[in-house]
Amino acid sequence: MRLRQQPSNSWNAAAMARYDAVLFDLLTALLDSWSLWNAIAGSDEAGRRWRAEYLRITYQTGAYRPYEDLVAEAAEAVGLPRDLAAHLEARYAELRPWPAVVETLSALVVANIPMGVVTNCSERLGAIAVHCVGVRFTTIVTAERAGLYKPDPRPYLLALKELGVEPARCLFVAGSAYDLVGTARVGLPTYWHNRASMAAPEGASAPLAHETTLEPLLPLVLDDLRTSWT
Repeated sequence: MRLRQQPSNSWNAAAMARYDAVLFDLLTALLDSWSLWNAIAGSDEAGRRWRAEYLRITYQTGAYRPYEDLVAEAAEAVGLPRDLAAHLEARYAELRPWPAVVETLSALVVANIPMGVVTNCSERLGAIAVHCVGVRFTTIVTAERAGLYKPDPRPYLLALKELGVEPARCLFVAGSAYDLVGTARVGLPTYWHNRASMAAPEGASAPLAHETTLEPLLPLVLDDLRTSWT
């Protein structure tokens, strides 16, 4: 799939955009981290139990504690060895983007839309994961850098501050269902890229869009999309 770009002087995509910037959840919205967790756990069923427990723990933690500790605690809680966390850490560079992620983000780059990441991760592992996406971001906010885990509003607010945009003018692309809670607290319109078929937690606000692919994102961001796919 190749992106054909109109000449740069023929249009101003940013001026035609519905949003001034786009923020992304990293480990579920952009990367297929679930497959890696499943492989390390030994089966899809064990991996999903481990990952679900990790998400539950993480989103209840608040102030930052080492990400790797939370991953180990989640493994132990579902009857798996704690040292699976070390195996996951060692294989983080194996993470790969979901289909259509690179093409979609590359189109936003062409359209001059600033992009950022807000992720519940350590600084070191966050950098590895961002490298796996292969697209440059304007800002990257990890839970370690913010000092807090999502869905606390402050990681999102830090990213918005660094992008220089108001919540209403920034679209958040969630992967984890728990992001629906955090973005609602901040007033961020949210596109839920629900590749993992997660159920929304109780009390979560309805997203602006709920999709299993990232392909509908571009027309949602850009009023007049003057790019085409060939």
